[in-house]
Amino acid sequence: MTKDKLALEIIERLKKEYPDVGCTLDYDQAWKLLVSVRLAAQCTDARVNVVVQDLYEKYPDVNALAEADPADIEAIVRPCGLGRSKARDISACMKILRDEYGGGIPDNFKALMKLPGVGRKSANLVMGDVFGEPAIVTDTHCIRLVNRMGLVDQIKDPKKVEMALWEIIPPEEGSDFCHRLVFLGRDICTARTKPHCEVCCLKDICPKEGL
Repeated sequence: MTKDKLALEIIERLKKEYPDVGCTLDYDQAWKLLVSVRLAAQCTDARVNVVVQDLYEKYPDVNALAEADPADIEAIVRPCGLGRSKARDISACMKILRDEYGGGIPDNFKALMKLPGVGRKSANLVMGDVFGEPAIVTDTHCIRLVNRMGLVDQIKDPKKVEMALWEIIPPEEGSDFCHRLVFLGRDICTARTKPHCEVCCLKDICPKEGL
């Protein structure tokens, strides 16, 4: 089976297995997704979802967060790890959103990439989830699983994985495909235990089944 055909088969099976998917970071405004995805670096989404409740209670909008002392932000987000650098990036990002975008966020990939603390993964997540544009989010689940499935050949660099997937994943499927990989990676194809291949919907087409 070619990688193109394998990708389409995996997409269809994951749709049946996980029909309703979305970002596992909680947010109700676009700027909050930018904050949460920065906090999620080397931290679980579940912890981020708890920590931001206190952050938004104290700083409920872009202006409030832009005016906050980075040290005060750090004190709240410290449980997510890397508190100082994350607080610094959040503060700088919110200032730009306030001063250049009227509290909104840019709606194109290149502009998002210019924001402090925003890399390709974050920009793709925002483009896909907020603006409904084609996106491929190469988080740790995505990188691990697409290598295991044989969609890419031992590529670990996030950008290289992203570029390889753009070649075989239909653009309109990319965002949801990556969200479904998160669920599969947490439930079945786990990183810290032996994958539960026996109950995986892909077990008969995955080259690493049982390994």
